[in-house]
Amino acid sequence: VVALGEALGWPVETVIGSIREPSDFAGLPVVVEGSVHLSPPGWARRLCEAEEGLLFLDELTTAPPAVQAAMLRVVLERVVGDTRLPPGIRVVAAANPPEQAADGWELAAPLANRLVHLDWPVDGRHIANGLAVGFPQPVLTGIENPPDTTQTIAARAAVGAFLEVRPPLALQLPRSAADAGRGWPSPRSWEAVARLLAACEAARASEAARTALVEGAVGDGAALEFFAWLEHLDLPDPEDVLADPDSFVLPERSDRGFAVLTAVASVAIADGGEERWQQAWRVVARAAEGAPDVATLVARTLASHRPAGAEVPEALMELAPVLRASGLLRSDARC
Repeated sequence: VVALGEALGWPVETVIGSIREPSDFAGLPVVVEGSVHLSPPGWARRLCEAEEGLLFLDELTTAPPAVQAAMLRVVLERVVGDTRLPPGIRVVAAANPPEQAADGWELAAPLANRLVHLDWPVDGRHIANGLAVGFPQPVLTGIENPPDTTQTIAARAAVGAFLEVRPPLALQLPRSAADAGRGWPSPRSWEAVARLLAACEAARASEAARTALVEGAVGDGAALEFFAWLEHLDLPDPEDVLADPDSFVLPERSDRGFAVLTAVASVAIADGGEERWQQAWRVVARAAEGAPDVATLVARTLASHRPAGAEVPEALMELAPVLRASGLLRSDARC
């Protein structure tokens, strides 16, 4: 991790939880002008000054439960005490299995669920070669190409459509302490999956990398089921659908239909213009002819993001009674 930071030209702050107090993450209480301020420790201040860098939480399984609890906001929200770390700060952790760590602890489920877990096997030949001629500098590709709006929307639509088909997998609590310390399905980890898929698409990552990341977020079982479903999804490009809404044919499978309509609505909303918004409604109208139940779910999202001054589309007027009857639109709401 330190070598990676050096290769990127980023500072690396290594923090080991077992030799820290909870206040080193939750903030140190300091009285300022008659009120208590939770002041960040030195490592957090240095990262704030750098604006870009790596926070390396090393030996994570040696951190006792109280310290793990104090890390929760740091790991997910990048908040230390009353200070928010800059967006350019990345959080990376490393740990041995608890049984191999010094006075090891299983990771608490809430902390584990905030991380993507990757196993790091030891390659004897790689170690031997590195000792003989020196270890190569790590190379990180794709970081300069963040996902665009279309890639983000497509990934979120795919994950949402999968959970529409398999709602029990939206939250599946681990059954043992060992399972709790790894990736497991939750709304938070599925959101991470959507971001990971979009990032993989932008970076043109390999199939192996994509699989490892999703498994690390939600666990092997949920990931296996997700990829099996995704393999047969075969969605059209939402941009192509919006370009010719009158020729849109709703897929027979409800999950595919939901994914397509969600992606179309998201692209139109992200555009923010009336023309795209009206085109999306024409797509919804076509879908409502064969599957009004699927269309109404997306219609509510479109209706709530109506551009200022946009005319009311006929499709919304036609679906309004269905939306009201299903509770997706208030009875007193006007189109």
